[in-house]
Amino acid sequence: MNDKLIIANKSYSSRLLVGTGKYQDFAETRAALDASGAEIVTVAIRRTNLGQNANEPSLLDAVPPTQFTYLPNTAGCYTAEDAVRTLRLARELLDGHTLVKLEVLGDPQSLYPNVVETLAAAKTLVAEGFQVMVYTSDDPIIAKQLEDIGCVAIMPLASLIGSGMGILNPWNLQLIMERVQVPVLVDAGVGTASDAAIAMELGCDGVLMNTAIAAAKNPVLMAGAMKKAVEAGREAFLAGRMPRKLYSATPSSPTAGLIGNKP
Repeated sequence: MNDKLIIANKSYSSRLLVGTGKYQDFAETRAALDASGAEIVTVAIRRTNLGQNANEPSLLDAVPPTQFTYLPNTAGCYTAEDAVRTLRLARELLDGHTLVKLEVLGDPQSLYPNVVETLAAAKTLVAEGFQVMVYTSDDPIIAKQLEDIGCVAIMPLASLIGSGMGILNPWNLQLIMERVQVPVLVDAGVGTASDAAIAMELGCDGVLMNTAIAAAKNPVLMAGAMKKAVEAGREAFLAGRMPRKLYSATPSSPTAGLIGNKP
């Protein structure tokens, strides 16, 4: 089945995007990424060594950009100014790389997005030629505004970052998908494989996760489970589920022609 994820005019076979933080070491990071089948990996520029610390292990060695599409993100930024500065640094470190993930947080407790600062940062970054995938709230109005600015993907939260609470408001996700034309990917809140499958069954174009894999007792095994869940959810969405019914008197097997039945 030729069912590719298209972001910024580039196609990807995997609809699962995975973060590179919170693992025990870079070896575990790489093993989990391989198990997940992910092609796009997020990199927290403020927290990950990409060669700026010469005497420390570099992610570039464990997860080569020649094998994965890097998605530098602005984790830990609380203002538009900090986010823009961070992604400019990422572009320098990664030789002009322009595909980025923008997130501007509102507070350190909930990590809920600050949509005012997010909108401001998105305007600046798009004007400077960045291809912006943007983490935001599940507000369909804000999502449409971010698309109108020129963001290449909208990434609403399912629930708070790192919470593992799953999808708390599927109706808002559906409103977003109805109103924007660019890909919509669930970002934040996925806790286990069923959460990922539900996101894909709703019609989301993909799922991004980090903690759900990295904080699992067996991250590599969970990464493989997430891969299967995303694929199964996508196929279920494309297949089209049966209508929900309170009850049905129609048997699943035909009754005509049963032994003992008179015509």
